[in-house]
Amino acid sequence: MSLPESPHHLLNLTPDELLGTTRAVRRRLDVTRPVPREVLLDCARLAQQAPTGRNRQRWDFVFVTDPDRRRALAELWRRGLDSPAAPNSHDGPSRHDFTPGTGWQAIADSLRHLVDILDQVPVLLVPCIRVGSRAELDDPATQAGTWGSVLPAVWSFMLAARSRGLGTVWTTPHLSYEREAATLLGLPYETTVQCALIPVAWTIGTRFKPARRVPVTEVVHWEHW
Repeated sequence: MSLPESPHHLLNLTPDELLGTTRAVRRRLDVTRPVPREVLLDCARLAQQAPTGRNRQRWDFVFVTDPDRRRALAELWRRGLDSPAAPNSHDGPSRHDFTPGTGWQAIADSLRHLVDILDQVPVLLVPCIRVGSRAELDDPATQAGTWGSVLPAVWSFMLAARSRGLGTVWTTPHLSYEREAATLLGLPYETTVQCALIPVAWTIGTRFKPARRVPVTEVVHWEHW
């Protein structure tokens, strides 16, 4: 009889293995096992080492573990997924946009699964970035600096989570109702911008393969487009 996989071996992944097998996890999130706060804090400490613009740490992580608050946040996420803007700005197309036989089918299946279980996922992470005002998001250059001051930290968190046997996925549907989410989480809406909603849970199994991608020569350009 084979023994259950232990996540401890993941701490020995090489950097290339870690980067090559950190996947967007939807279907393989274990909703039955709580995630200790100490594990989340360990991942957050590593995220703090990520670079930020002008070396200012303007980001904050809001971990939502209370069942009632998770349920309310998940409902905003589901409403956002069905909003008209969802196909262009969220975690892929709306859950109603998939038909059998399309190239989206695998994503459709995993997204439908996440729709069903999101409120049961033990931890929902909402990364935020503090701004002087929301007008900062109107200027492309300032906006790039703003997102560039939080995204490295979030990716570092996701890598640290993977190395400990946790799965994550970047999603954004709830941002169609960001103001309502801010009220739910007690965030100052005008000066704190939510970036995503990231489910965090132990994975069902720990072995993940590199994803299929187009040849790198199709996305790399030299000197000009």
